[in-house]
Amino acid sequence: MHTINWTKAILAGIAGTILFDLFGLMMGMGWWDIPALLGEKTGLGLAYGVAGHYGNGVLLAVLYAGIAPSLWGPKWIRPFIYTTGETIALVWLFMFPLVGAGVAGLDMGVDMAVGSMVRHWIYALPLVFIINKDLFPAQKD
Repeated sequence: MHTINWTKAILAGIAGTILFDLFGLMMGMGWWDIPALLGEKTGLGLAYGVAGHYGNGVLLAVLYAGIAPSLWGPKWIRPFIYTTGETIALVWLFMFPLVGAGVAGLDMGVDMAVGSMVRHWIYALPLVFIINKDLFPAQKD
């Protein structure tokens, strides 16, 4: 029976979201571009956007912690499989069209699709080093 280490999942979600934001800043997208968009689109402001963005990051990490043992492949690649699927299903096919950027954000250019995927792979790094270390302590790749 597998149980989720909630502390590590929450820490990984926060750390991953910080890395996601830092990478976005380094790529010239501004600090808290996603929270600002969430706050604007909902009309609830930046504070709501930040809470929603980081809450989502934690939720995705908790979900990963729950399903990671069922994913295919070596432990180090599982977070990348997970974030690739999550990005395609939830960002490219849902969020981008919802905010008017088209499927995969292509209405804003190919760099939007590529950038969003890379940002989510950056987010996955704490899942590798925090959650996987807890889930697969004795497994060797």
